[in-house]
Amino acid sequence: MLPVGRSVLLPPVRPVRSTRPERPDRSDRSDRSDRSDRSGRSSWSDRSDRAGREEAVDPTSLTPAQAFDALYAFCAPTLVRQTYLLSGRRDLARESVERAFQLAWDRWPEVARDRDPAGWVRAAAYEWALSPWHRFRRRHRHPEPPPSQPSDRALLDVLLHLPPPYRRAVVLYDGVGLDLPETAAETEASTTATASRLLHAHEILAARLPELSNPLVLHRRLAELASAEHLRTAEPPEVREGSERRARFWTRSAIAFTLALIGATAITLHTAPTRYDPPVPSGETVQGVPPHVAPGPLSDKERKLRAKLREELLHGPERLAPQPW
Repeated sequence: MLPVGRSVLLPPVRPVRSTRPERPDRSDRSDRSDRSDRSGRSSWSDRSDRAGREEAVDPTSLTPAQAFDALYAFCAPTLVRQTYLLSGRRDLARESVERAFQLAWDRWPEVARDRDPAGWVRAAAYEWALSPWHRFRRRHRHPEPPPSQPSDRALLDVLLHLPPPYRRAVVLYDGVGLDLPETAAETEASTTATASRLLHAHEILAARLPELSNPLVLHRRLAELASAEHLRTAEPPEVREGSERRARFWTRSAIAFTLALIGATAITLHTAPTRYDPPVPSGETVQGVPPHVAPGPLSDKERKLRAKLREELLHGPERLAPQPW
């Protein structure tokens, strides 16, 4: 059973010390003044020690790696349970959290300045867990072993049969505990559309499992289902190294593609013709021209004439003064 008022779907609550001084009671002013007089300089030394301790844990003094590791340790254990409720797959839940934090490390200046870094990472993990492209992956074509408890199997089966937007709204509203405007903002939908999704999802859950009509029971069952699976996440340095390795891979790929494009352009410019050669048109049939007739055999008269010309024209006077025949 889960302790009252806590949920495994929520990050652990860290105590925050208020920086606003409390107004002292008038009845205690005399006692406090007496104690301050008796303590003398010791009270000031205590204040300086407390100020020094507060400066030692100032978040602004953390390096980017330390801040990232703190965010990962704070959000990853609960976020992997939430993504398991969305996907129903243990390996995909761990992968979604790691990819979300790798993306956060790639864009760490943006995430560090965000008003809700945990919400930024949660939205990225949800998007990866609910991506429809996972169905085409080979290892996701076969279902994973279901939970051991029959009640957990029934609840997970009902959740996975909900449309992805409904499932995401249920996990955020009934599991994480966000209110309706926050759920609508994180799902990038209007408040009316989010309320309609939650209403239809609750109707489907109550029709399959009537005990889930109570919101408190639904929240408790979601927390129990998420905590039943022992899901472990990678260490923060491994996630940061994976993000940097992926960034180096895509950077080198972009450089290689750019060099290949430059080389192809240079080869094209070197081998391309420098002038325009018009193409030779294909031949066409000419009409009205008589066909060429091959010469036939010579007659006796023509053969005699050819013999006479060969004998006399080469050396005779007829070359200079032709004689009529």
